[in-house]
Amino acid sequence: MTLTVVHVASGREWRGGQAQVLLLARELHALGVRQEVVTGRGSELARRLRAAGVPVREAPWGPSLDPRVLPAIAAALPGAQVVEAHDAHALRLAGWTTRGRLPLVAARRVAFPLRRRGWWARATRVIAVSDAVRAQLLRDGLDPGRVITVPSAVDVPALRGAVRPGIRARLELPSGPLAVTAAALTPEKGHATLLAAAALLRDEFPALCWALAGEGPERAPLERRAEALGVAGRVHWLGQVEEVPSLLAEASVVVVPSLSEGLGTTALEALAIGVPLVASSVGGLAELLSDGAGLGVPPADAGALAGAVRRVLTEPGLAAQVTARSRVTLARHDPVRMARAVLGVYASVTETDGPGR
Repeated sequence: MTLTVVHVASGREWRGGQAQVLLLARELHALGVRQEVVTGRGSELARRLRAAGVPVREAPWGPSLDPRVLPAIAAALPGAQVVEAHDAHALRLAGWTTRGRLPLVAARRVAFPLRRRGWWARATRVIAVSDAVRAQLLRDGLDPGRVITVPSAVDVPALRGAVRPGIRARLELPSGPLAVTAAALTPEKGHATLLAAAALLRDEFPALCWALAGEGPERAPLERRAEALGVAGRVHWLGQVEEVPSLLAEASVVVVPSLSEGLGTTALEALAIGVPLVASSVGGLAELLSDGAGLGVPPADAGALAGAVRRVLTEPGLAAQVTARSRVTLARHDPVRMARAVLGVYASVTETDGPGR
């Protein structure tokens, strides 16, 4: 019997969560799972899924609980044995459509407390992308037997193959040491701490520049903060960058200063590319750093963040030392391993043992 899965993912933007949906669907496709992804019409996720050979059903999908998605989900359900929802809005829409007639699996990628348990408590299984996310879900009152940790993955060969040289010139970034952060400009990503660290290092490293890839509602306040700290000339606001792997590859150090993080796709990508990582020891990031594959600092501690960046830039051999330790970490985040673990979750809620039996 062939397993048939319907994925529901909003896909309104291209961030770490959407990259994980693509990676999972691609690997499940390779394992022989029949599937279809319901996502936003014209989205980057839809485009990349089609390029990977994964069937897609596109629907008009606005910024919230768009009822126009419901007919598309319903049309994808005949023959399906399990539905996986990949974000909070997708979960509610999928829940309303399935109404308990099919096993509903929900993916949780952030470590924030649940604002309401709702469909999270009613889901047949919830897949947490890190133990930190699972622990938060248990604090929120979810049944421990229903919450399974399956770490997010990174495709190391594909990521390295996507690197194109020369992005610094294309983005008109100056020469010299380069610190890169790729994250949405939202409060939990910790950019205010990064700017304070940049100010602490301004005089010691006059050639150091900071490249921030991403957009979000905090951009204007952060730009004002950079001006007030005297680092506006050192910080380059790049907006959305299509070639994030290429940008990471040209960094002297990748900085992830998050105050809360389910796992941290950018951190994983830095490890995969082999660039020194400095990150907050918070949430899933602490799990990534547990093997010594990067330098961990307390969240919201600008002095510690500046000190870790200083170490990467000044201590000979440290960069090679921490990147060498990434091999063990990356093995835990292998795409095939992730897909097989998710397949096991599906099998636990259906009568199948895998893609075929």
